[in-house]
Amino acid sequence: MQHDLIAQARTWLAEDPDPETRDELAALIEAGDTQELAARFAGTLQFGTAGLRGELGAGPMRMNRSVVIRAAAGLAAYLKAQGQAGGLVVVGYDARYKSEDFARDTAAVMTGAGLRAAVLPRPLPTPVLAYAIRHLGAVAGVEVTASHNPPRDNGYKVYLGDGSQIVPPADGEIAAAIAAVGPLADVVRPEDGGETLGDEVLAAYLARTDAVLAPGSPRTARTVYTAMHGVGTSVLTAAFERAGFPAPVLVAEQAEPDPAFPTVAFPNPEEPGAMDLAFATARRVAPDLIIANDPDADRCAVAVPDTATEGGWRMLRGDEVGALLAAHLVERGVSGVFAESIVSSSLLGRIAEKAGLGYEETLTGFKWIARVDGLRYGYEEALGYCVDPEGVRDKDGITAALLVAELASVLKEQGRTLLDLLDDLAVAHGLHATDQLSVRVEDLTVIADAMARLREQPPTALAGLAVTSAEDLSQGTEALPPTDGLRYQLEGARVIVRPSGTEPKLKCYLEVVVPVADAAGLPAARARGAELLAGIKRDLAAAAGI
Repeated sequence: MQHDLIAQARTWLAEDPDPETRDELAALIEAGDTQELAARFAGTLQFGTAGLRGELGAGPMRMNRSVVIRAAAGLAAYLKAQGQAGGLVVVGYDARYKSEDFARDTAAVMTGAGLRAAVLPRPLPTPVLAYAIRHLGAVAGVEVTASHNPPRDNGYKVYLGDGSQIVPPADGEIAAAIAAVGPLADVVRPEDGGETLGDEVLAAYLARTDAVLAPGSPRTARTVYTAMHGVGTSVLTAAFERAGFPAPVLVAEQAEPDPAFPTVAFPNPEEPGAMDLAFATARRVAPDLIIANDPDADRCAVAVPDTATEGGWRMLRGDEVGALLAAHLVERGVSGVFAESIVSSSLLGRIAEKAGLGYEETLTGFKWIARVDGLRYGYEEALGYCVDPEGVRDKDGITAALLVAELASVLKEQGRTLLDLLDDLAVAHGLHATDQLSVRVEDLTVIADAMARLREQPPTALAGLAVTSAEDLSQGTEALPPTDGLRYQLEGARVIVRPSGTEPKLKCYLEVVVPVADAAGLPAARARGAELLAGIKRDLAAAAGI
C-alpha cells in the first residue's frame, strides 16, 4: 500500500508542470510522509455544479496547475462535442495565489484544442467575466476564484454561452470528459495560448452598470467601502464615479488585492470580525452606509447606523437587503419575475404578490436563479443579488451596491433610512426574522451523520412549534430537481437543512414570521422572533446531534 502510494506520487511528480508543487511533492516523498500523501492521493477533486474548489497544493485532491490543465482539457472536449469547435472561451481570474497561472493555463489548453481563448486584462470581479461571456458572444467562460474561502484555497467556476453557471447534466458530462483526459504531455498548450483583452470589456461593463439606476434619481448617499482584500475597489469606485455618487471612503487596510487576506480570519463579510475595520472607519467618517464586497466582488454586504447596536453600526442580513432592493424596484415600477432560492426569506414572495409580479423559488445558487424565465430580480440570503439579469446572469456585488446606494439616497431625501423601510415592510407583510445554524467541520462524516439522523428521526416540533410537514428534497418536488436537503414547515416558521456546496459546513436556514399590527408592535414582534429563532436553533442542533 505504502509502495503504491509513493509510486502514484512519483508518477504525478513526473507530469507536474509547476516547480513549486513539484518541490512540495518531492519533499513529501523524500520525508516518507505517507499520511499527507494519502490525503493528497485519496481520489481527485470532484468537478460539480460549483466547478472545482479546494486547497492549493500538489496532488489530485488539491488545486494546482495539473488539476486545472486536466479540467480545461475536459471542458474543451465537452465544448467540441457540443459542436462548439472554434468558439471563444473567455477567462477571468481574481487575485488569489496561482489564479493568473490557472487562467493562462486554461487559455493555452483551449487554444491547443482548436478553440479561441481570451483572458481578461488583470484580476477583476467575477461579474465582469459573467458579463463578458454574452458581450463577446463566447461559447463558455471560466472564472478562477475561490470567492470568500480561506487564503489557502482556489477554485474554477465554469459558465456556458448563456452567461449562467453550469447545471446538470452539463456538470456531469464535463466531469466525465475530465476523467477521460490522458497523460498531461498529450494536452497541447501552445506558449502563446490565447489573447489578453484590453480594457474595452471592462468599459462596456461599467457603461452597463448605469442601467440599474433610475434616470435622475438622487445620488447623495455617502458610503464607506471595503473590498476585503479582493478585486472590487477599482471597479466599484469607477462605477460610483460614473453614476455621480460621492466617492466612497475606502477601508485603507483592505482596499488593495492581497491573497494573504492579512486582516481577516475568513475574507467573508458575514464572518465574525471581518467588518471590524469597516466599522472603525465608519465611526470616524460617519457615512450613511457601509458597503462590502467579498474578494471576487460578486457578493454585496451592507451595514447601517443603528444607535441600538453596540458600536453604533449594524450589519443587515442578506434577506433584509434582498427585501429592501425588491421594495425599491417595486417602487420604481419594474415588471418581470422576482426569484430567490429556497433558503432565502419568504418575504420576497409576499412583496412580489402584493405588487402583482411573478415569483419563483429555485434550488440554492445563482446557476438556478439566473435561469428563471422572465427574471427581473433575483437574490440569495448569502449576500448575492442579481439586479441586471440582461447584463449579468449571476450575482453581482457592484451593481447591487449601486442599487443600495440609490435606495439609501432616495430615503435620505425623505429624511428616512433603510431601517425605516424595513419597519414598513414588517408592518405590511409581518416580521420575517431569519437566522442560520452553520457548523464548520473537519470531518465530513459529521455532516452525513447529521443528515442521516434527521432523515431517520425527523423532529415533530421545534421551539414548541409543531412541524406540519417534513420534505426530503433528495427526492425532488414538483417545482424542484433533487438536491441533498431537508425542509420543515412549522406553524409560523420554516427550516431548511443542507450541506454547503462550496465549504465543509452543514447549513440550517431558519425563518419565523410574526404578525405585526402596527409600528408600535415591532419591538414585541422582534423579541418574539428572536426567542423563536433561538429555540429552533437549540432544538434543531439537538435533533441533528451537532
